[in-house]
Amino acid sequence: MISTGRMSDLFLEVADTLVDDFDLLDFLHTVATNVAEITGSAATGLMLADHAGDLRPMAASSESARLLELFQIQHSEGPCLECFHAGEEIPDIDVESSTDRWPAFATRATELGFRTAHCFPLRLRTQVIGALNVFRDRPVHLDAEERRVTRALTDVATIALMQERALRRAEQVTEQLQFALNSRIVIEQAKGALARTLSSDVEAAFVVLRGYSRRHRIPLTVLARRVVDDPAALEAVAGQGSTGQF
Repeated sequence: MISTGRMSDLFLEVADTLVDDFDLLDFLHTVATNVAEITGSAATGLMLADHAGDLRPMAASSESARLLELFQIQHSEGPCLECFHAGEEIPDIDVESSTDRWPAFATRATELGFRTAHCFPLRLRTQVIGALNVFRDRPVHLDAEERRVTRALTDVATIALMQERALRRAEQVTEQLQFALNSRIVIEQAKGALARTLSSDVEAAFVVLRGYSRRHRIPLTVLARRVVDDPAALEAVAGQGSTGQF
């Protein structure tokens, strides 16, 4: 079990992202990776609703989780969508035995090596803005303490996002989320370019990209655009990644 000190550090890391220059994608990735660490799970994935109320994959702790989140959207099926629409937690999901409930999801999740899942809504009172999936590669469900801590983190994330939205007019919120959705595409492109340059997988490439962003205090989306558009920027980021600084 994770120590109290480390748990405090992880919550502080989430809080530290709530700065004036709020980077939505970096914040969501911090939440996803911290939940994965706290629960000792194989992967987590986080989705948010766009201005039309449709879920969009926004952050994941691994490439396999990102693919599974996208798969749920493409097939309009899976626990994350059900959790979001119902606004209720879906606990203790045995993936292999879920074929009747979510046939496409269960098959794909099994292929990716996941055995159990647990879904948490991002909800404040009656308003649901997204959902978080926790996936495990072993037939062990989250215990009561892991569920409690994960709920606390999702509550922090929800309150932070709602507060950020409350500080902006409705059109500004729409623009921010749309920008994040567009930025996610640029980040995926930058990850691919870095992975090719470093001869690594995309998960390792993202660690390099995000590490460079934080080290040099460059917003993640700004850096991703530079990597995509400027070969010199790509070489600079790849050069530090190849030295093992991240």
